[in-house]
Amino acid sequence: MVGAGTIATFLVAGGASLFMAWAIGAGSSGSTPFAPAVGANAISVMRAGFFVGLLGLAGAILQGANVTEAVGRELVLNVTLSPLAATVGLITAAVLVAIGVFAGYPIATAFTVTGAVVGVGLAMGGAPAWGKYQEILTLWVATPFVGGGAAFATARLLRNERVPEIVAVPLLAGLVGAIFANVEFVLLGPAGEAASLAATAAAGLGVPTLAGRLGVTVGFAALVALALRWDMRGSPADGQRHFLLALGGLVAFSAGGSQVGLALGPLLPLLDSFEFPLVALLFGGGFGLLLGSWTGAPRMIKALSQDYSALGPRRSIAALIPSFAIAQTAVFFGVPVSFNEIIVSAIIGSGYAAGGSDVSGAKMGYTVLAWIGSLVLAFGVSYGAFFVLDTLLF
Repeated sequence: MVGAGTIATFLVAGGASLFMAWAIGAGSSGSTPFAPAVGANAISVMRAGFFVGLLGLAGAILQGANVTEAVGRELVLNVTLSPLAATVGLITAAVLVAIGVFAGYPIATAFTVTGAVVGVGLAMGGAPAWGKYQEILTLWVATPFVGGGAAFATARLLRNERVPEIVAVPLLAGLVGAIFANVEFVLLGPAGEAASLAATAAAGLGVPTLAGRLGVTVGFAALVALALRWDMRGSPADGQRHFLLALGGLVAFSAGGSQVGLALGPLLPLLDSFEFPLVALLFGGGFGLLLGSWTGAPRMIKALSQDYSALGPRRSIAALIPSFAIAQTAVFFGVPVSFNEIIVSAIIGSGYAAGGSDVSGAKMGYTVLAWIGSLVLAFGVSYGAFFVLDTLLF
């Protein structure tokens, strides 16, 4: 039987988690997905905040389990986070992210939450999960180079006068369609598992093999490319705008699937005492993201869309395509990733494709320092706060 003290502690930790979800929604997951589209004048700031909240909620429910499990159970070995540890870690991370939101600098949420959870976990006497850290660090270090490089190459392709936009943009849309066909959703798989559109369709056609999935992927990509080419026949500008908004929606959905785990992961050990379905927890976290997107994201959307680089439709498309691909890779492997790092790197890469004259070097430098500082500060504050509170209370 669950005691009153355990319930009270869970409510406190749940409140901290909800605050964290709000801070993430107001910051990385709420601002970054549509920032390039806003910078290209494809959608207003307020509409972007509205839609990103709804799409983030959907992504949290349908794709949030992997990262949630990783943050809650895989960052520290040999210990299970106590209610006090979970609460301290969540409050530390949430306050730092909220400071970034109100100061106008995009704090890397994944850095902050990871540092805070590892800090309290080690303070409890846990052992470092070096294998998981290596996996996380590899993605964090590779993201600026892969995302920025891919955005640079895509922007250069779209600026190449020898390749007509009515050819290049639909081809890029086909690439996005191929990625989307292999994104896994919990609704498509058996109980407790996820499956992709390609795998589900191939199984329905009686060819549940790699070749079958590849055939479905190519067919879906071709349909997407042809649909956008048809849309661009009357007005190439309108077709680009529609593609850009679709990309923003996909990135917003991916943000929900990734970022909700940063808010909910530390709560997982507390749920062992309750019969609480994970999908209900994901819905609650997604609702927190939605509230953050609706109430706090406009400020950060403005910062990302205007302060880093003046974006046009082509460079915005170039920024969002690798962002979507990296985000889904992180969701698939259950790696906490910063959407601020993903989007900012892609925006900078696409900006340098135009010569880099309007990319703010000072803003870039301060942002990188904020990322590193948030990781170190979250670790130190959470470690120290838990040690002091644990000593005083126990």
